[in-house]
Amino acid sequence: MTQTIRPAVQQGPLSPDELHKMNAYWRAANYLSVGQIYLLDNPLLKEPLKLEHIKPRLLGHWGTTPGLNFIYVHLNRIIKAHDLNMIYIAGPGHGGPGLVANTYLEGTYSEYYHNISQDTEGMKRLFKQFSFPGGIPSHVAPETPGSIHEGGELGYSIAHAYGAAFDNPDLIVACVVGDGEAESGPLAAAWHSNKFLNPVHDGAVLPILHLNGYKIANPTLFARIPKPELEALLVGYGYEPYFVEGSDPEQMHQLMAQTLDAVLAQIKAIQHRARTGGDTQRPRWPVIVLNSPKGWTGPKEVDGQKTEGYWRSHQVPFGELASKPEHIQLLEAWMKSYRPEELFDENGTLLPDLAALAPVGERRMGDNPHANGGVLLKDLRLPDFTDYAIEVDKPGTGTAEATKILGKFLRDVIKANRRERNFRIVGPDETKSNRLDAVFEASDRVWEAEIVSYDDHLATDGRVMEILSEHTCQGWLEGYLLTGRHGFFSCYEAFIHIVDSMFNQHAKWLKTTRHIPWRARIASLNYLLTSHVWRQDHNGFSHQDPGFIDHVLNKKADIIRVYLPPDANTLLSVADHCLRSRHYVNVIVAGKQPALQYLDMDSAIKHCTKGVGIWDWASNDQGHEPDVVIACAGDVPTLEALAAVDILRQNFSTLKIRFVNVVDLMTLQPTSEHPHGLSDWDFDAIFTTDKPVIFAFHGYPWLIHRLTYRRTNHPNIHVRGYKEEGTTTTPFDMVVLNELDRFNLADDAIDRIPGLRNTAAHVKQMLKDKLIEHRLYVRKYGEDMPEVRDWQWPY
Repeated sequence: MTQTIRPAVQQGPLSPDELHKMNAYWRAANYLSVGQIYLLDNPLLKEPLKLEHIKPRLLGHWGTTPGLNFIYVHLNRIIKAHDLNMIYIAGPGHGGPGLVANTYLEGTYSEYYHNISQDTEGMKRLFKQFSFPGGIPSHVAPETPGSIHEGGELGYSIAHAYGAAFDNPDLIVACVVGDGEAESGPLAAAWHSNKFLNPVHDGAVLPILHLNGYKIANPTLFARIPKPELEALLVGYGYEPYFVEGSDPEQMHQLMAQTLDAVLAQIKAIQHRARTGGDTQRPRWPVIVLNSPKGWTGPKEVDGQKTEGYWRSHQVPFGELASKPEHIQLLEAWMKSYRPEELFDENGTLLPDLAALAPVGERRMGDNPHANGGVLLKDLRLPDFTDYAIEVDKPGTGTAEATKILGKFLRDVIKANRRERNFRIVGPDETKSNRLDAVFEASDRVWEAEIVSYDDHLATDGRVMEILSEHTCQGWLEGYLLTGRHGFFSCYEAFIHIVDSMFNQHAKWLKTTRHIPWRARIASLNYLLTSHVWRQDHNGFSHQDPGFIDHVLNKKADIIRVYLPPDANTLLSVADHCLRSRHYVNVIVAGKQPALQYLDMDSAIKHCTKGVGIWDWASNDQGHEPDVVIACAGDVPTLEALAAVDILRQNFSTLKIRFVNVVDLMTLQPTSEHPHGLSDWDFDAIFTTDKPVIFAFHGYPWLIHRLTYRRTNHPNIHVRGYKEEGTTTTPFDMVVLNELDRFNLADDAIDRIPGLRNTAAHVKQMLKDKLIEHRLYVRKYGEDMPEVRDWQWPY
């Protein structure tokens, strides 16, 4: 289909009075933005500007801010004119002064922060707090009313915007994309989110690509490619671009006003056709390209060097005010160019006819409840997870696929919440691969691109979202959660690292908002990491990396949780808990392959509730001091640890062994470090104070040492885990390569039990022989030895 590109609008709809007031409001926002960057005192310049009125350290970013302010005042206009439900996402890095200024002008900021009043004293506090010790960050942050997107998260704005729009049919998400941000990989993929937006049940996203030409010190690609090339790119993504270009404020206000009128009419027409006429054709949604100078309305030159319209205005356009008095005069002239006496009264309050331009109540973008999603959040309707329990008559004898069982539970979560439309599953083309395909009994994959007759489980109205971009999946889910809904993200363990930076930012958002009283808590971000390191039989080394949990554990303890359920019933219990939780990042690591099952549902619930526990059925130290503690965390390590116990018991009948399984990794930390942590007394009671502990761990061994280094018995804890050895091989050969296998674990125990040092030579030789036999067998037959492959718990 050929799509005609709409040309730039030539004239606009604003009356002279509207134009005058909107330009004045924009000047007010720009004035407040400059004041935040530079001023400590004298906020209305009622006396000559002096060095003592200026901050000693100048921080912040000016270059993108006037464009963000320009967009904000125009969005206010259409919100008021059409009673729109709209939020604002500021993608360009560090546009904080603009969003703070606008929420202050509309009154929201003072309502949330009573000390920042709408008067001279409040304006002074507004200026001082910006990028100042004890104040607020320089970017759009959790402290900024109306924000769901941290400034500086370059590349994620579009994905966040679409995540917010899904299942919010009345919401319009205005998303400003910086032209530097547009160069990022995540942003490039996220443009395709329009192929997942259902105009019947979802809201709309209005991307505004802000071309101001420069990054920190370089031009931006999007501003330097020919306009036809940019048009073709956006059309190729499936959008209809509208261009607003220039630098003359009067002309730009008229162009922007008429463009927004046209764009809104197009959005409403798309939704009307879909909702009343049953139009199922994928629409071509509008996108605005705003081309304006970087640092617009700022100093055109500083010290003879080009500043406005150039990279020099990206951050603070000029400094050195103590050594260059002429810069103080330049700052004063710049700020006075906005004519603050025409904007604020003697008390420093915005003039009433200008204040009237802003929407009121929750129609203000700073006060829209969708930008504080916890206030809208409703509990999920969850089926009873115990109804999906696997029967375990005898531990360690029957098998099941844990994630396949979980899929049935998630299927019914979708069914139970179909009417509320507040739960989605996201993942990079791996729902079926990760054995969650039971969910397709309740929902198809959402898909607005072409569907052919032989396609499997694709529909325009699905609850499962798959795109081969972990960044986009993460962004969708974050936007969905931040606007008051629930979700679940399944991914191959090795490739969740792709979103390390996005996880970082979301965890920081959660940490910060815990201490902001007006921010309501949101649903937790739930990861299921499967297809994990120990069972990449056909993908090999490239797909083997358990290190995401190391990365997660760097964050604050009141935000993160890591679970390693050893079987299906514990996975069900953990998943139910995570879906009920609030304001956490929950990481669940579980295998998808057929594996031994250990705990019946009652035992699983008790074990998961405690997070760590002695498995009596696998221990023989009841009433005695153990000679050794065999501990484990993870499904494959549990299997190998149990098999090691079997070897030890067969060969040393009087040996007393305590078997400990850890499902909640955070229990290993002291209570002073994590709320789930065991007290020192409880830790010592389980792991002893002086006995050897052989710990089989799913991930990198040093993580267990990091968690337990303060414990009394830490010197006796010996950990086996992943050692960066892998290839395409059999399941057991994979653990052998990393010395996590039962034979090495048993050998480790023998070496550390004093009473066995002089009597176990024959057993140690047998263990080494078994490893040689294994190596010869797998290279001859391509599968594991029957005694390993068919092993079950014998006691």
